Amino acid sequence: MSNSEKLFVVVDPSDTKHVALERVLRTGQLRGEPPVIKVFVAVDGDAVDTRVVNDNLFRDQSWFETEIRKPMLDAGLECHIEVSWCQEWQKSIVQSAKSFGADRIYLPVHERTNSTRFTFSESKWALLKTAECPVVLIQPGAKPERTVVAAAVNFQTTKEEQKELNKSILRWGREVAAMYGAEFHVINAFLDQMNYPDRGNLARQTGLPADKIHVKPGYTDEVVSTIADEIKADLVVMGTLGQNGLVTSRRGNTAERVIAALTQDVMVVNH
Repeated sequence: MSNSEKLFVVVDPSDTKHVALERVLRTGQLRGEPPVIKVFVAVDGDAVDTRVVNDNLFRDQSWFETEIRKPMLDAGLECHIEVSWCQEWQKSIVQSAKSFGADRIYLPVHERTNSTRFTFSESKWALLKTAECPVVLIQPGAKPERTVVAAAVNFQTTKEEQKELNKSILRWGREVAAMYGAEFHVINAFLDQMNYPDRGNLARQTGLPADKIHVKPGYTDEVVSTIADEIKADLVVMGTLGQNGLVTSRRGNTAERVIAALTQDVMVVNH
């Protein structure tokens, strides 16, 4: 039985550039054993103008051939294409990815039109907090390479669920770094000197040398984005705690601020 990875990539047909699909194609070409790829075509009604005046909502067969099938064939990869017109965009992705047995979901992030404000639809936040596998947010303009992977953790926590989340973040970070032969770094921000994270524990759990462990004071979003830029990270692995349906009420939380501050691709691991 094949042990190929199963990659689930979301394509919004209203987009003119498919950054998530491009990243999956590059990932597939770098892997020794080609992954199994499922392309899920659906429009996020929370983020896209779904009125008839949006000409990009009309796609014919030639669009599927030129925008999806041909790039896959050119890369020597095969894919399954599924089209969804379900109004519950987030739930349809979670259900389809689960049925597919996805190892990772690749999700495009739309271009930011205002540098002072980060916009992310509620349905995307719900997806991050309910997905049963990591979701990789593909940022427009981010480097496609995977030479440096950084994991953002919180080792000063006293909460058991956060401790378990730290383990998941480290596991996925190490796995991705090993997959691409990339450097692996860990970033831990803290505000209160009384709760300084245990560097010894970090070293033991990561097995990393001191120069790959970055413990800095400051707000999490500022520290993670600054260190990620300094070490030239291509991917930042971070986590979010599932909110049991309280997604909407938790807008403005740490996860949102970190993602907003980063220009790199982001892998979000949901506890």
